[in-house]
Amino acid sequence: MEINDKSGYKAYLPKDDRYAQMSYKRCGTSGIQLPMISLGLWHNFGHADDLLKGQQILRTAFDHGIVHFDLANNYGPPYGSAETNFGRLFRDDFQSHRDELFISSKAGYDMWPGPYGNLGSRKYLVSSLDQSLKRMNLDYVDLFYHHRPDPDTPLEETMSALDFIVRSGRALYVGISNYPAELAKKAIEILKDLGTPCLIHQARYSMFDRWVEDGLLDVLGDTGVGCIAFSPLEQGMLTNKYVKGIPEGSRAAKSMTYLEKETVEKNLPKIKALHEIAQSRGQSLSDMAITWLLKDKRVTSVLVGVSSPEQLISNVNALGNADFTSEELAKIKQVLKS
Repeated sequence: MEINDKSGYKAYLPKDDRYAQMSYKRCGTSGIQLPMISLGLWHNFGHADDLLKGQQILRTAFDHGIVHFDLANNYGPPYGSAETNFGRLFRDDFQSHRDELFISSKAGYDMWPGPYGNLGSRKYLVSSLDQSLKRMNLDYVDLFYHHRPDPDTPLEETMSALDFIVRSGRALYVGISNYPAELAKKAIEILKDLGTPCLIHQARYSMFDRWVEDGLLDVLGDTGVGCIAFSPLEQGMLTNKYVKGIPEGSRAAKSMTYLEKETVEKNLPKIKALHEIAQSRGQSLSDMAITWLLKDKRVTSVLVGVSSPEQLISNVNALGNADFTSEELAKIKQVLKS
C-alpha cells in the first residue's frame, strides 16, 4: 500500500494482514521462527539494477509476511552495492518496522584488496560487518554468517570472531554457510562451548544439487541447527523456462558463468518429467521445487531471488500446495535417480 505526501513521494504502509499471508517454521531448536520463503538480495539489487523494482520487490515481500532479508558484503555488482541500496530502501520504507525484520549478512569471499579482505580471519570478519552495518544504516544485524570455510585460518579463530560479534552487539545470532558436514559439526561444537550457539546453516540445495543429504542435514538435525536452502531453482533449470528446450536469450543460451548449455541439455529429460509431475499437482515446476525442499523438517526456509513482485507472489502462493503424497514423492525420487 502507498500514500502520497506533499512532496509526491509514495510512502509505504504495509498491509495489515501481512502475517496471515505466510507460514513460519522454527529454526532448529532456537526461539527464532523464519518465514518458509525468505528473500535473497544476491541479484537485482546492485547499482546496475532498477532500484524502483527492488523497492517493489521488498514491499511485496513484507506485505506477504516475508520478514527475512538476506544479504552479503559482496552482493552487487559492484561489491557492497546491494547492501547500500538496501540501506536506502530500509531508511525510506522499513525503519519503523525494524523489530519485525530479520536481516542477515555474510563475509567470507573476496571483498577488498590485500590480505585482510577475504576468508575467515577475525580482522576480516569484524571489519567487514562494520562496513556492512554502515552501508545498510543498521545498528546490528539479526544474523551474521561466515560465508565459506577458510582452509588456512584455525576454525577456533573464525568461530571466536563470530562469538565476539554477538557479544559486541553487532549481531544477535550467527551462522555458517557452505560448510561440509564434518567441518560444520566442529564449528557448531566450538560455538556451543563459547556460549554463542550456531543458529543456522545456509546451504546450496535443490532437486539437482542434493549434497546436503550426505550427512549435513543429519548433523544439523542432531545439533538443533536450522537449515536455509539457497539456489532452490538451480539457476532457473527447475522452472518452466527449459521444459521445451533452451530458449533464445536465456542464461543457458548465453553460456553464462553459472549455467552452461551442456548442463541444461543433460538435465532436460528430468526437467520435462518433473514438469509433468508438477502439472499433475496443479503447480509450476518452480513452485514444486520450492515446496519439495520444505518437506524436510530440518529445512527451516527456502531463500529465493526474484526479478519481479509477481514471481515472488507465485513463490508464496506455492505454500498453499506444500504437501506431497507418498506416490508423488516416489515418482520424484525415481526421476532424480535416472
